[in-house]
Amino acid sequence: MPEEPRRFSKAAEELIGDFRGIPFTEPRKMWRRPTKPMAPLIEELLVKYQIGRHSCEQTIRDHWPEMVGEANASYSHPVRIDRGKSLFVLVSHAIVRNELFMHREVILEKIQKLPGCDHVRELNLRAG
Repeated sequence: MPEEPRRFSKAAEELIGDFRGIPFTEPRKMWRRPTKPMAPLIEELLVKYQIGRHSCEQTIRDHWPEMVGEANASYSHPVRIDRGKSLFVLVSHAIVRNELFMHREVILEKIQKLPGCDHVRELNLRAG
């Protein structure tokens, strides 16, 4: 595999350009990065944002009414998993929030039994 040609610093490129009479049109603070192929970049983004893959958040949303009951599920909504372990749930009614708070250990056990969700350790209930 041929080696990449050595890159000069911007100061060196400006000096060479001045010597040859070529104006330097690139902004001074612009930072050039090497070009990357698109396929690995797109795959990296698909994995990062879990596009086309089952995510733990979606699995929890699909099973939420079964875990907390239909009545509580209509007043609450699991939003996201923060720092890989904390599930944030928006609750629109104070009574439902207290009910979920009292049963948080049981809810967490049910969540951890779901496929791919065994890393969830906390349940944060927020008014919303």
